[in-house]
Amino acid sequence: MESTSKVSLRTAAAAARRALTLEERKRASERIVARLLALPELRPARTIVTYAAIREEADVEVAVAAWQERGKRILFPRVRGSELDLADVAEPRLLRIGYRGVPEPTGPRIDPSGGDAVLVPGTAFDPRGGRLGSGGGHYDRLLPRLPAHAVRIGIGFSCQLVPHVPREEHDALMHLVVTEGGVHRAPTP
Repeated sequence: MESTSKVSLRTAAAAARRALTLEERKRASERIVARLLALPELRPARTIVTYAAIREEADVEVAVAAWQERGKRILFPRVRGSELDLADVAEPRLLRIGYRGVPEPTGPRIDPSGGDAVLVPGTAFDPRGGRLGSGGGHYDRLLPRLPAHAVRIGIGFSCQLVPHVPREEHDALMHLVVTEGGVHRAPTP
C-alpha cells in the first residue's frame, strides 16, 4: 500500500504540471533538450534508454534525433506485465500505442545490460535524486537491471521539483534531475 504522503505529492505535482500551458511545456521541453545535449555525463554513452512523452510530460524527442545522428543507439521501454522490456527504435514515429496509452516499441526485446544512460520521466523529483513515478513501479524494477555505470537521469519541469520525495527501500534514485531551470546532481553517498 502506498503512503498517503506519496499519493498527496503525486496529486499536487501532477496538477502543477497540468497547469502549464502547451506553449510553456514546449518552451520548457526545448530548454530541457538543450541541457541534455550539453550534459558531459551523456557524451560517452553509446546506448541511451529514453521514453516517449505522454500527456503533459517533458518531450525529449529532439534530443533522441540528435543522439541518433551522433550514432548513439536508442532504446525505448515497453510494458510486459509488471516489468519494462527495452527495444530498438529507428524513429520515434515507429512507436505504437501500448499500456496506458504510452507509445512503445514493437521490435525484439534487448538486454538492458548494455544501457549507458536512462532518461526517466516522473511526477515529482527532489534535488537528491528522489523520484515519484505514476505508481506502477515499472522503472523501479527496470533500473536495477541496467549496469551499475548507467547514468540515471530524471526528466521533469521545474514545477515538479520538490524539496523532498518520500522514499521506500525499493524506490530507485536518480543520479541527475534535469528541468528547464537546471541540472541537479544528486550527492554521491
